[in-house]
Amino acid sequence: MTLDVHLFPCRSDNYGFLIRDTATGVVAAVDTPDAERILQELEALGWGRLDLILNTHWHPDHTEGDERLKAETGCEIVGPEEVRRVAPLDRVVADGDVVMVGETRFEVTATPGHTLGHVVFRSVENQLAFVGDTLFALGCGRLFEGTPEQMWASLQALAAWPEATVVWCAHEYTASNARFTLTLDDRPETRAHAEAIFAARARGEPTVPTTIGTERRFNPFLTAVDAAQFAARRAAKDGFSG
Repeated sequence: MTLDVHLFPCRSDNYGFLIRDTATGVVAAVDTPDAERILQELEALGWGRLDLILNTHWHPDHTEGDERLKAETGCEIVGPEEVRRVAPLDRVVADGDVVMVGETRFEVTATPGHTLGHVVFRSVENQLAFVGDTLFALGCGRLFEGTPEQMWASLQALAAWPEATVVWCAHEYTASNARFTLTLDDRPETRAHAEAIFAARARGEPTVPTTIGTERRFNPFLTAVDAAQFAARRAAKDGFSG
């Protein structure tokens, strides 16, 4: 199946995603950082509908638009149980569940760490995934609710996906992540990767998406050897100001 993916920046550093199953025309938003912006993008695209919202976790910068979009479009809201803290939820999903966007099948994987109920949505057939705030280009989400061991296990589950898997991350944090990475990794290829990121940002270009292969090679949270080293790196990044 073919899936159209439309990325757009919103808020200060979020990315919004609209996806369309080309076989059926069914449209979904992955998280809702800004309802007004999502409605504007839908109109500009001419897709003419919003059938689903796929929420990755409960944080307001991912759910803030849920209520308005449901009211204006009648869309179904799908996400983990924790979304009920802040928004209406029509269907609860958990690890191992499947969500269909038209004829496109998304597998749900639980990735606790950033929040306890965080999930990601992966289309194996299209070799892509929407990972919310679990994995970033050269980074990972802060541990607001989970333990380092939980986040390490979640990241290892994602790292086990095929290297070609395209990863759509929810924030543009990559330049800062690259600066932190360079404090740990002095390989010439890492420096070259970081310089390409800095150049892209200087041109105003997004650094999302990335791939599992790229992150396995360069992301310091995936190159950690165990949960203890991961925890030390996550703590160091929390205090990093570069």
